[in-house]
Amino acid sequence: MSTLLKAVTGLLFGTLLTGCSSLLPRVENTTESPWHSFEDAQEDFEKIVPGQTTISQLKELGFDPYVSPNVSLINYLDLIQHFIPNSSIEMEDLPPSVQACLYVKEECYGYVIEPSVIHSKRYGNVALDVLNFKKLTQVSGWRFKALLVLKKDLVVYKLAGGEPNVLKFEKKNNPLGPLQDIGDVLRFK
Repeated sequence: MSTLLKAVTGLLFGTLLTGCSSLLPRVENTTESPWHSFEDAQEDFEKIVPGQTTISQLKELGFDPYVSPNVSLINYLDLIQHFIPNSSIEMEDLPPSVQACLYVKEECYGYVIEPSVIHSKRYGNVALDVLNFKKLTQVSGWRFKALLVLKKDLVVYKLAGGEPNVLKFEKKNNPLGPLQDIGDVLRFK
């Protein structure tokens, strides 16, 4: 019986040492939205024409904070913070359509759109990862970010950006492995 136990233990230990990365955790962070890719969001956003697109047309495109998840409705005070984050930027520096909108205060508001899909996948040696010596993570996906400024029921300004292709590699080394964080545990007792 001890021979069988040794064989099974050796097999398990050998598997861990070979770095079977399928045993490592994977995470997917998806911000729900009507768009399945950066290109989808960008394509719908490009259909918006400042000075022409109405709020009902925005709803048809999926830009509706009351129906579409992760579309935020912001007031004119929030818009001021977006456009004038510090004293080095003045109202005169803003586009004329934004200035005119902000001067009417309550009739000026905005939509902030931030859909994203981010995958986080650990890879490398399982034993080193589990024992907290070395953790390797690949982060991939996309993030779209857009701002729409509306005056009453009409879009007066739009701005988009984001990351069409997110690809990052994170490497965390802990020379002491599981003992690395013991100082934090002892400090709080």
